[in-house]
Amino acid sequence: MSTAQQFFNNVEKYIPKLGVLRLKDLIKQIRACKTAADERAVIAKESAFIRTSFKEENVETRHINVAKLLYIHMLGYPAHFGQMECLKLGGAKDESESAQEVGAKDNIKGQMDQRLSVELLPSWKIFANLLFDPIRTVASPKFADKRLGYLGIMLLLDENQEVLTLVTNCLKNDMNNSNMYVVGLALCTLGNISSQEMARDLSMEVEKLLGSSNTYVRKKAALCALRIVKKVPDLMENFLSRGKNLLNERNHGVLLTGVTLLTEMCQLDPEILSELRKNAVGTLVRHLKNLVTAGFSPEHDVSGVTDPFLQVKVLRLMRILGKGDSEASDAMNDVLAQVATNTEASKNVGNAILYETVLTIMEIESENSLRVLGINILGRFLANRDNNIRYVALTTLTKTCQNNPTSDSSALQRHRSTILDCLRDPDVSIRRRALDLSFFLINAQNIRILTRELLSFLEIAEGEVKNSVAVRVCDFAGRYRPNKRWEVDTVCRVLRVAGAYVDQSVVNHFVKLVTTSPPELQQYAVRKIYNIVKNEGERALTQEGLLQAMVWCVGEYGDVLVSGGGSTEQGIFGEKDEGEEAGADPLQGEYQVAPAEGDVVAMFTELLRGPYATLAVKEYSVTALAKLTGRFRDGSVIEQLRALIAKYQVNINVELQQRAVEYARIMGLDGETRAALLERMPVLESALKEESKKGSGVPVAENAPAAAAPSGGAELLGGLNDDLMGLGIGESGAAAGAGGGDIYNMVFGGSGTAGGGGTAKNDNIMDLLGGIGLGSAPVTSTPTSASSASKPTTDLLGDLFGGGAPAAAASPVSAPPISVDPLGDLLGGFGGAPQQQEQQGRSYQCYDKNGLRIALVPTKEGTSLRINAKLENVGMVGVGGVAFQVAVPKTQSISWLQALTSTDIGPGGSATQIMRIDNPKKAPIRLRLKVAYSVGGQGVDEIVEFSGFDPSLWA
Repeated sequence: MSTAQQFFNNVEKYIPKLGVLRLKDLIKQIRACKTAADERAVIAKESAFIRTSFKEENVETRHINVAKLLYIHMLGYPAHFGQMECLKLGGAKDESESAQEVGAKDNIKGQMDQRLSVELLPSWKIFANLLFDPIRTVASPKFADKRLGYLGIMLLLDENQEVLTLVTNCLKNDMNNSNMYVVGLALCTLGNISSQEMARDLSMEVEKLLGSSNTYVRKKAALCALRIVKKVPDLMENFLSRGKNLLNERNHGVLLTGVTLLTEMCQLDPEILSELRKNAVGTLVRHLKNLVTAGFSPEHDVSGVTDPFLQVKVLRLMRILGKGDSEASDAMNDVLAQVATNTEASKNVGNAILYETVLTIMEIESENSLRVLGINILGRFLANRDNNIRYVALTTLTKTCQNNPTSDSSALQRHRSTILDCLRDPDVSIRRRALDLSFFLINAQNIRILTRELLSFLEIAEGEVKNSVAVRVCDFAGRYRPNKRWEVDTVCRVLRVAGAYVDQSVVNHFVKLVTTSPPELQQYAVRKIYNIVKNEGERALTQEGLLQAMVWCVGEYGDVLVSGGGSTEQGIFGEKDEGEEAGADPLQGEYQVAPAEGDVVAMFTELLRGPYATLAVKEYSVTALAKLTGRFRDGSVIEQLRALIAKYQVNINVELQQRAVEYARIMGLDGETRAALLERMPVLESALKEESKKGSGVPVAENAPAAAAPSGGAELLGGLNDDLMGLGIGESGAAAGAGGGDIYNMVFGGSGTAGGGGTAKNDNIMDLLGGIGLGSAPVTSTPTSASSASKPTTDLLGDLFGGGAPAAAASPVSAPPISVDPLGDLLGGFGGAPQQQEQQGRSYQCYDKNGLRIALVPTKEGTSLRINAKLENVGMVGVGGVAFQVAVPKTQSISWLQALTSTDIGPGGSATQIMRIDNPKKAPIRLRLKVAYSVGGQGVDEIVEFSGFDPSLWA
C-alpha cells in the first residue's frame, strides 16, 4: 500500500511538468527558425506559456520557466511580461529569511517601484521587479534553484545596483553551508559582482575559506580574494599569509589560483613584491622545474605538455619578481634555460609557453647567453606559417630592441633576412611590425643594404605610412651615412617616391643637407633634383615635396646649376662612391647635365602652367624666380623671369599677389640694393649642429628643449640668429638703424614706422616685407600663441630671402619661452633678457621612458608659474592614447590653460599641454605626474614625482 501511495505521489508531482517545454527544446526551436519573424513567433508563444505558468504559481516548473526567461532576456527580447509574476516564484518567504530581511527587501523594492513609475517608462518598472527574483530564488534550499538564482544575479545585476546589498546576507549564509558546491556558487557570485562594501563585509569569510581543507573551496576562495584585492587594496594584508601558503599546494588548480592572486598583489604593493622576492622565488623555480621534467600526467596533459596554464602563470609571476633584481634573476636563469630548450614548439601550446619564457628572459636581469636564446626563439617564430605567431614575434622583438637597443642588436642581426622578408608579406599588420623592427637593425655596416630595402618598401607602402617611413629613412641616412653624397642620393630618392606624402621635415632635411655641403656637392644635388623633375615628367610633378625642394634649390643655387659642364659619375670628389648602388640611380649621368638659363625658365613656365602646381609651389616658385633675376646673366632670360612674376600681380590669391607686387618693386631698385636683397641664404645654426653629429650613429635631429631667446622672443627657424638677407646689419640695434639703412623705406617709401599692422599676428614666413617695419622707431615684438610655437616642423622654404630684422626694442621684452614671433628679433643679442629669464626658459626633463620624453618649461608670472609641458616621441614606434595629469600640494592650485594638443604622437612628433600653478605662499613646487599611454601594443600607466625646479621660480 505504501508503494502504491508513493507511486501516486510521484505521478502527482510530475503532472504539472507535463507539456512544459524544456530550455533545451526552446533553444532547438529558436535555432531552427529560418527568419526573424519565425523566431519572434516562437518567443511570443513561449512567453505566453510562461505568463500562464506564473499566474498559476506552479512551483514545480518555476526554475524551468526562470531559466527560459533568462535565455529570452539574453537574446534581447523584452521579458517584462513575466517579471512581476517572477517575484512570486520564491513562493512564501523562505524560512531562512528573517522578518527584518524580508521587510527590507520589500521596502527597497517599493522605493524603486515608486521612483521608476515617476521617472521611467512603465516597462522599466517591471524590469526592477526582475532584479529581486534571483535574490529570492537563491534563498531556496534546492541547489538547482540556488544555481539559477545566482546565475540571474550575475547576469542581471552589477556592483552599482542598490539592491545588491540584500544579497550580502544570503552570500554569507551560503559560504558557511556544508555543501561545497553551494559555497562555490556563493564565492563565484561574489567574485563576479562584488562591490567595495560587499568586499569589506565578506572578506573575513573569504579569508577563512582560503584555509579550508577542501581544495575546491580553496580554489574558489582564491579567485574571490583576487576580486576583493582589486576592489579594496587595503585588505591585501589579510590575504598575504594565506596566499603564500597556497604556493605549497600540490593541487594544480589551487596552485594556479594562488599564483594569480600573488601576481595581482605584487603589481599593487611594492612591499609585498619585495617580501615575495625573498621567500617565493625558490618555490616558484621548483614548481616550474617539476612541471618541465614531469612525465606524462593524463590529468594535466595538454597536447603533450604538462599543465601549460600553470606554467604560464608561474612564468608571469617570475617575470614580475625578477625585474630589476639581479639576485632573483640569477635563481631563475637555469630553469628558464631548461624551459626554453625542452619545450616542444610544434604546437601552439608549446609556443605559448616559449613566448612567456622569452618575455620573462627579456624582462629580468638575465644572462647574455639566455637573451640570445630568447631572440633565437623569436627568430624561429618568424619562420612559422601562422601569422599570429609571426606578429607576436615581431612585436616582442621591437619592444625588446626599444628597451635594449644595443645589447641585443648582434643577436637580432642573424634574423635580418627573415625580418626583411616580412616587409613583403601580404598581411598589412605583419608589414607594419616588420617595418618598425627593420629600423632597429640599421647600423653603419648595413646602412646601404637596409636603406635599399626600405626604399623599395616605400614605393609600395600605403599612403598613410609613407610619411613616417620617409622621415625615419632620412633620419637614419644622416645618422649612419657612409658619405654625404650617398645621403643626398637617398633623400632625393625618398622625395621621388613619396614626395606627395612627406611633411615639411623631409624637405627641410634636404634643404639643410644642401646648404651645409661644399660647393661641388651643392652643384651635384641641385642638378640632380632639377633633372629628376625635368626628365621624369608627370611622375615627378605629382610629388609636391620634390617640387618644393627643387624650387628652393634652383632659386638659391641657380648660378651653380647652369655653370660649367656636366659632372661625371666619379666627378665631384675625384673618386666613385663605392656603395653608390644603395641609393643612387642607374642613369646617374643624365641627372648631372647642366641646363641653359632659358631651359630653366621654360621648365618653370611649364610647371606654373600645369595642374600640379599647388598654391605653396606657386609661392615658392615666384620667390625663386625673383632670386633667379640676380643669379642669371642673360638679359632676355631676366625679362622672361620678370614677365612670369608680373603675371601674378593680379592673381586671385592675395598672398601670391602681394609677393609678386613686392618682387616687381625690388626689380626696379638699383643693382647694389637688389644684389643685397637677393643674396644667398646663410647656413642655419641648427643645420650646422646637426651636420656635426651625422655619421656618428647618434640621433641627429634631437628635439632640443625650449629656451628663451636672448632678446625676449623665441628663435625663429630652429635657432636662426644670422642676418638672412646678408644686409650687413650691425651687432646692436642702433647700428642696425644707422648703418644698415631703412630697407622698407628705400623700397616702398614712407616713414617705416610700425603701425597697427606691425603688431598683428603674421605666421607666414614667406611674407618678405609685408607688415615688417624696419625704421628707427622701436618695434615691440608680439608673441604668437603657444599652439603655433608647439608645432614640431618649421617651414624653412617659406622665405627664400630670409626676411628682415626689426630694430631693437627700447627695452627688452620678456616673453614666455613657448611663444614664437616670426617678426621678432632674428639677429639675437639686441639687448639682454632679464637674468631670471635664464631660469624661466630652462627645460626640466621629468620623464623619459619607452621613447616618450616629457620636458617642463616654466615661466614665472608673479606668484604663479606658467608651465609648458612638451611630450616628445623620440622612439621609432608610435605612442597612442596619451594622457598627462598633474597634481600639486594643497598649498598650491593648478589650472589648465591648454589641453593636450594630440593624444597620438608619431615617431619624431610632439604634443604640448600648458598649465598654471598658483603659489601664493611661495612654497617649493612639487608635482606628481600621472602618465598613461600605449606603445608597441603594451599599455603603460605610471606615476612619477618631480621637484627639480630652480628655487628662484617661487622665491
